[in-house]
Amino acid sequence: MSVNVNRSVADQFYRYKMPRLIAKVEGKGNGIKTVIVNMTDVAKALSRPPTYPTKFFGCELGAQTQFDAKNDRFIVNGSHEANKLQDMLDVFIRKFVLCPECDNPETDLHINPKKQTIGNSCKACGYRGMLDTRHKLCTFILKNPPENEPGSVEKKKEKKNRKKDKENGSGSVEAGNHNDMDAPDAMNGEDDEDWAEETTEEAQRRRMEEISSHAKNLTLSEDLEKTLEERVNIFYNFVKFCVNNKKAQKYLLGGFECLVKLHQAQLLPRVPVVLKDLYDADLVEEDVILSWAEKVSKKYVSKELAKEIHARASPFIRWLKEAEEESEEDSEVEEEEDDENVEVVYDSSARELKVETVKPNKPDEEEDDFDIDAI
Repeated sequence: MSVNVNRSVADQFYRYKMPRLIAKVEGKGNGIKTVIVNMTDVAKALSRPPTYPTKFFGCELGAQTQFDAKNDRFIVNGSHEANKLQDMLDVFIRKFVLCPECDNPETDLHINPKKQTIGNSCKACGYRGMLDTRHKLCTFILKNPPENEPGSVEKKKEKKNRKKDKENGSGSVEAGNHNDMDAPDAMNGEDDEDWAEETTEEAQRRRMEEISSHAKNLTLSEDLEKTLEERVNIFYNFVKFCVNNKKAQKYLLGGFECLVKLHQAQLLPRVPVVLKDLYDADLVEEDVILSWAEKVSKKYVSKELAKEIHARASPFIRWLKEAEEESEEDSEVEEEEDDENVEVVYDSSARELKVETVKPNKPDEEEDDFDIDAI
């Protein structure tokens, strides 16, 4: 019977499965021991050597462990129930198998014997990080790296032997046999090269030289030294294409969403303020903002963040709609007043129709004032 690798997931269609642990107690007295019958199959489902979870059980239970890979026997001293070992396996999976970011078990361990560190990389989301080496099992892993680990001693010896064969000329003889042809070294992943991004000053200077001149003008390190007017001019040069170009204005709003994604804590509360500034500067027209507010799009950011941005922008959108309605009402009132002040005059001798505007007569204030005693 198979169970989910991550047993906190109750989905029966979860794609990552493993066999349920089968434990068999053997012996009596001081010689009693628990044999994990299907440890090889379980470890294969986890992409880990079977010695790792077995040793983990020994560390957690304070018991000695024995490994016999040839006979497929992995033993923990003492009598232990299968359910208890299954719960401990969940802890092992959480610590040494699941990705901290996406909780998928598609991870690989990378051993660095020089620095005595254990790296963890996820094939699903691209996460790369370091394991906490305070657990006792980490000492065992550093001494016994996975067989597919590029830094293992056997792989290094094979690489040195192949280099010696090539220097002696034996590699040219083997090259004629296509069936025994080896893959290139880079494909076998046998380089001990560190693929992490360099953070030295020389590397940063080299990357800055590769950036185009336009993008370099936007870097904060140089622009902060300029005056406010110069920085505003730089910003205007990058957004002036939006004037009278509704399509470009839509792209500008999409770029603003991407900027909010990078600095959510600082920019999310100021979304309505920034939109009003763009509107006041005539960089984005009113109808473009209203059409953007009608539909939440996940073209530039996630659906959840887009909803949050639209929610924060709602006060400004509401103000924009109310201002538009008031302007329409004012124009209608003015038209009605103009119509009331127009009088059509009919004249039998007139040859053309003339429209005269009649000013309303003001009531005589003196007539309104009367003496109450005179009644």
